Amino acid sequence: MPGTPGTPAQPAGARWQPTPGLAWQWQLGGGVDQSVDVPVYDVDGFETDAAVVAALHAKGRKVICYINAGSWEDFRPDAAAFTKALQGSGNGWKGEKWFDIRKLDQLKPLMAARFDMCRSKGFDAVEPDTIEAYNQNSGFPLTAEDQLRYNRMLASLAHERGMAIGLKNDLDQIPALLPDFDFAVNEECAQFDECARLSPFIQAGKAVFHVEYKLGTEKFCARTKSLGLSSMQKKLELDAWRKSC
Repeated sequence: MPGTPGTPAQPAGARWQPTPGLAWQWQLGGGVDQSVDVPVYDVDGFETDAAVVAALHAKGRKVICYINAGSWEDFRPDAAAFTKALQGSGNGWKGEKWFDIRKLDQLKPLMAARFDMCRSKGFDAVEPDTIEAYNQNSGFPLTAEDQLRYNRMLASLAHERGMAIGLKNDLDQIPALLPDFDFAVNEECAQFDECARLSPFIQAGKAVFHVEYKLGTEKFCARTKSLGLSSMQKKLELDAWRKSC
């Protein structure tokens, strides 16, 4: 316990560190269903207001703020703040275009404003999406180093605000980014036989929040649970429906 000789007290304002095996709910569509009995919720940062975050906290939940940090979205309230020069090719989702992540001086204050929003609403952590543009058809000649620099910038922004941050997909850069990120969020590692590549997070005592869309739970749960992942099946639209392992 704090104060016991040899046991450091938890520093004031220490950020949340999700540990392997925590069950979770990921809902980005529709009003947040607060009845799911899991310790972690991951919800849309723009569409979820502070009252919902507070209500989840009152139920003992930790709450992650989903933000698109790698692509412009024409439907967000701050869309006009991102110049045309920052917008590249479409990323496959309607109304979205990859960012030119080399332009840190322009993107950093815009991302800081989004992270400030997450903090002001009381979120415990951030999930920045689409942060592997360097190996996609972004419309820009991005390198792995560009991506590392950008992702580390995001991690610093979250940590400066007392929030944890998750590495979304970006499997190739896990060895380099593990020290900078507090947990991982992964889509379809079982579908593509890649789940073992997330083991460094588990070995470091950091949660891996994982979903599959096309595979039923009987196809992946035994394997991913043995690896220590927090796994469930979701629909691609990420509504309230879930089937956990």
